[in-house]
Amino acid sequence: MSVARRLWATAWPAAPLARLRRQLALLAVLLLLAWIDPPVTTKQSVLEWVAVIDVTQSMAVADMVERDAAGRQRPQTRLDFARARLREALLDLPCGSRLGLGVFTAHRSILLLEPVEVCDNYAELQATIARIDYRMGWQGNSEIAKGLDSGLQVVRDLPGAPALAFFTDGQEAPPISPKYRPPLHVERGQVPALVVGVGGDQAMPIPKVDPSGRINGHWGAGEVMQQDLRSLGRDGSTGGQTYVDDNKAPAAAVAPMPGATPGREHLSALREGYLQLLSDELGLDYLRLGNSHELAQALSRGKFARQQPGPLPLRGPLAMLALLLALVIYRPVGVALILAWRSRATSAWARRPQR
Repeated sequence: MSVARRLWATAWPAAPLARLRRQLALLAVLLLLAWIDPPVTTKQSVLEWVAVIDVTQSMAVADMVERDAAGRQRPQTRLDFARARLREALLDLPCGSRLGLGVFTAHRSILLLEPVEVCDNYAELQATIARIDYRMGWQGNSEIAKGLDSGLQVVRDLPGAPALAFFTDGQEAPPISPKYRPPLHVERGQVPALVVGVGGDQAMPIPKVDPSGRINGHWGAGEVMQQDLRSLGRDGSTGGQTYVDDNKAPAAAVAPMPGATPGREHLSALREGYLQLLSDELGLDYLRLGNSHELAQALSRGKFARQQPGPLPLRGPLAMLALLLALVIYRPVGVALILAWRSRATSAWARRPQR
């Protein structure tokens, strides 16, 4: 009997030839399908976000804490802290998620980058986030309510209906009156969004940032508007006459907005109460920014995911099935080869000349 016949008899002593042919045919089909990778679509849960970061000057306050490579704590600006946590959160978002980027300054949110897939564009997203800084601001104002409303309008008009993540410390500059708040153009619950508060609880001086992004001193009390414009009265009026509302009640008699500090607006802390108020009014989620895992968990909440048709990757599973089937088919051959090698080695050892 030839070696091939002996190997066949050892490997498949009782295997019907028809069954072996079916297994080999199935293996060929699996390998062919894995090579073709047939286009199959299915409903998939997708996360799609536009992250808008506040680049106004109060975000230059260094009241956040970062650990260096040696584990030592060092102060970090709010902007740097927000950028670092967002860059780290990218690692926790599943492939297939999409992220766009924008900035808020003055009274508007500006889109920098439409949402792109996070795994395929990881390096580009990391580089773009790292380059977001104060030089993108063109005006000293920081009108948070208008900026949030603008950001909601931006994402509402984008294809794919992404959600908005709005990173800010919540400081309105100039302050606004509770009775004359700016109108909002997005209805409650119309756009899914997460308001992310960045900053500490202790009020600290606001740095002056020049057009090149360098910090030159801090703003003083006399350089910053300390009250809303309506409370200051009309220009040229006798005795600083204040505005009145329809009920003839002076606007100055109204309590300031949550977190407002008349007379100390040149100092800045996280205006968490104000951001929570805006979030509640618009039906948005709120998160105080801590570590990147908390941010990634907030961005991955089921309420922000949407169902859309997407490709179902089959090449990997098909190749794995083909490999398993090949192991089932050819395992006896492997066993037979090992046994034949051991038998030959034993015979050679037995024929070895004895001394």
